[in-house]
Amino acid sequence: MPEFGKLLIIIGLVMLALGLVLTLAGRIPWLGHLPGDISIRRENFSFYFPVTTSILISLVLSLLFWLFRR
Repeated sequence: MPEFGKLLIIIGLVMLALGLVLTLAGRIPWLGHLPGDISIRRENFSFYFPVTTSILISLVLSLLFWLFRR
């Protein structure tokens, strides 16, 4: 049963972190508009793919998970 309790705590912390990121993401003006993000706009079409932002978020999450494992 202690393992289940630890799992619930970890899930709660992850949800808290995700909630903070979603709340504060609008206040970081450069997030999603980094050099390397693909943005195509035409008359009736727009396409946006945040390549650099995705890589940056992946690196940060990988670092956090690595630190939690230690």
